[in-house]
Amino acid sequence: MSGGLLVAGTTSDAGKSVVTAGICRWLVRQGVKVAPFKGQNMSLNSFVTREGAEIGRAQAMQAQAARVEPSALMNPVLLKPGSDRSSQVVLMGRPVGELSARGYHGGRQEALLGTVVDCLERLRGTYDAVICEGAGSPAEINLRRTDIVNMGIARAARLPVVVVGDIDRGGVFASFFGTTALLSPEDQALVAGYIVNKFRGDVSLLEPGIEMLRGLTGRHTYGILPFAHGLGIDEEDGLRVSLRGAVRESVVAPPVGEDVLRVAVCAVPLMSNFTDVDALAAEPGVIVRFVDRPEELADADLVVVPGTRGTVRALEWLRERGLARELARRAAEGRPVLGICGGYQLLGEHIEDEVESRAGSVTGLGLLPVRVRFAAEKTLARPAGEALGERVEGYEIHHGVAEVLGGETFLDGCRVGAVWGTHWHGSLESDGFRRRFLERVASAAGRRFVPAPDTSFGVLREEQLDRLGDLIEEHADTDALLRLIEQGPPAGLPFIAPGAPA
Repeated sequence: MSGGLLVAGTTSDAGKSVVTAGICRWLVRQGVKVAPFKGQNMSLNSFVTREGAEIGRAQAMQAQAARVEPSALMNPVLLKPGSDRSSQVVLMGRPVGELSARGYHGGRQEALLGTVVDCLERLRGTYDAVICEGAGSPAEINLRRTDIVNMGIARAARLPVVVVGDIDRGGVFASFFGTTALLSPEDQALVAGYIVNKFRGDVSLLEPGIEMLRGLTGRHTYGILPFAHGLGIDEEDGLRVSLRGAVRESVVAPPVGEDVLRVAVCAVPLMSNFTDVDALAAEPGVIVRFVDRPEELADADLVVVPGTRGTVRALEWLRERGLARELARRAAEGRPVLGICGGYQLLGEHIEDEVESRAGSVTGLGLLPVRVRFAAEKTLARPAGEALGERVEGYEIHHGVAEVLGGETFLDGCRVGAVWGTHWHGSLESDGFRRRFLERVASAAGRRFVPAPDTSFGVLREEQLDRLGDLIEEHADTDALLRLIEQGPPAGLPFIAPGAPA
């Protein structure tokens, strides 16, 4: 078996990542050696593989669903927005430059199709099946000529396509029909059918529409997936805390101690890897929220300044909003603040940036004795060490190089009083370290909070991935899906007028 499938969507956030991960987990439970793939991803949430390559966190999550090690082959092109008009292009895990949207779609993207196809074929030569995720919609007709992630890769690799639609948004039948009808005859020949996502209610009420859709398009609906609260997967972008939702919407153990802990996360511009706080939100009795006003820090026991693709821009934003003053006040009062990656850099004394913002010399918040210089080469690493007497693992993704001039050593960064800073993403996923850190926070905040002794972030994540596999196994036509993956697009799929415009 050397099968494959492309999971496309009627829109962004239709559920492609969830369905791709769910199919991967379902297949691996059937004994199939499977890998995920996304030719091009746009996200500020990224991950570092063991070989030191940067890929989207969604693909790393899907690799975990497939029970395989993440690889740059699984996400050969990653775009990291730096503004509304430009993005850093990461190719095979390494940054290769900054391009405007016009520059990228004007020729560079099309030139990358060969690389994307080669990566997919290498995966297909190693695994029994490769489940590919599309991006946005395959019917974005203004971008079809340069497409390397939807029908472009499907055509190049002869992949069957299923289109996912979010029925919770409404208009799912029109979206399925319209998406298909805006594709060329050659592209339509690969679209095997549809998956309805986030359905609530009695499936029997939906079935007449499914039959009419089949009559209109000649295509099968491969599943009707119910609305599932708190699926808890890593987000590509958006302002969500995945495991917080999972814990709050399921049966949650009460706090072990007498108090809860309140965590405020500053929603800085170009926020990256906000998934760092998922591990905090997974703890019983820890309440996590994103904030953008100084008064929202007043009752917080811990304030987190997260990573950002625009450190200097985030620094300006904190000052404009009055949040910088509140952070300085907290530090003076001995109330906990944690800066991660870009958030750590802006807590320092000075930033020299001729790379990211090209702002030159900038004064930081001065809460940590750190000076930062932005280097042209990006640091990509998977460090491990010890902090607070516990083993810690993490990953680093940054251009800023920090010179620590004082304070107490904390991971690769430092600590002064109740202000902590580190470049290590993912450190809070280390269970023992997270408990010791929360004990310190509770003590500094005067809270009678006690971390649960048995919360395992890794176990919670595995449970969530199993839930995704269950969704596919219990609510999709798995026999038909398996035939599609093994045999490719069904023959004789009808053309739906009008097709793509010339």
